[in-house]
Amino acid sequence: MSITQRSNAFLQEMGVGPRWLLRSRAHAAPGHDAGLADEEPAAAAVVPAAVEPRAAVAAPAVVAAPAPAPASIPARAPAAPAPAPAAASAPAASDDDNAWFDNAPAPPPKAPTLKQPAPPRAKAEAPPGDEDTSWFDTVPAAAPVQRAPVQTAITDEEIAAMELPELQAAVRRCTRCRLCETRRAAVPGHGDKRARWLVLGTAPTLADEEAGEPLAGPPGQLLHNMLRAVDLSAQKGAYVTTLVKCRPVADDGGERLPGADELAACRPYLQRELALTGAGLALTLGGVTAKGLLGVAARGKVLKYGELPVVATFHPADLLKKPEDKARAWADLCLARSAHGR
Repeated sequence: MSITQRSNAFLQEMGVGPRWLLRSRAHAAPGHDAGLADEEPAAAAVVPAAVEPRAAVAAPAVVAAPAPAPASIPARAPAAPAPAPAAASAPAASDDDNAWFDNAPAPPPKAPTLKQPAPPRAKAEAPPGDEDTSWFDTVPAAAPVQRAPVQTAITDEEIAAMELPELQAAVRRCTRCRLCETRRAAVPGHGDKRARWLVLGTAPTLADEEAGEPLAGPPGQLLHNMLRAVDLSAQKGAYVTTLVKCRPVADDGGERLPGADELAACRPYLQRELALTGAGLALTLGGVTAKGLLGVAARGKVLKYGELPVVATFHPADLLKKPEDKARAWADLCLARSAHGR
């Protein structure tokens, strides 16, 4: 038996199948023995039949006939052609026949796949040495918001102990009633500190807020003329003030009359003004002022506020609207002058 025959026999016994030979071997040199030439066509004939449609898996086992023992075969006897594999002579197995799996050699074990470790997460780079962040620590904290101190209302006792300059300053910062929430500026009285007459209006107007003194504008000019007729002025013998020191503002932004609580809140200022000036008579301007001070409004007679004589007359703003009442206002001034003893 030649080497090729023995190799084929061993392959058949191991279930590997026929040995594949290149077709070029059919034209081998004449030195080869005849047995080799006879075997090559048989091996070549196996090639097309050995191709199995199910090539995705391992090649099916070839059921080979048992080869005769090497010792019983003559050395130069022609070798019997190798039997064709069962897969070549038998029809293709049906789709349901998977028995050939049982004889298929086990596929070689796959090499274990080493799981690549995840690349280490890049660490945050430290700031370079020349990038100093220590200034964060030295930034001064924001200064706390300073809230304006809450002013407490001035008491009656404090007002009663004030001198005139201090009293006027207290009026400007007063918070004794709600008028402080809507006013533009409080308007204290002004005039002669040793006045004989205290001239009293109801409340400051918008013009008074802007001027910073009561009865400003045209009504103030008319009042100046009336006082001069009886030899008085704000600079000599008269002190001009109001019942309330802040302008009462209506919801629509206009002016309104002061309420009873607002009149009461400002009354200590008036009391102190009367005491500091030492006035011997009060001249009220308009019916609202007289009623706010006395509770009644009566012209043509001398009324009393405690021990102080009070004479009511027309407000200069009303006289500007009704000039025909100026004669009656002149009569009121004459009554006041006589009531004061002059």
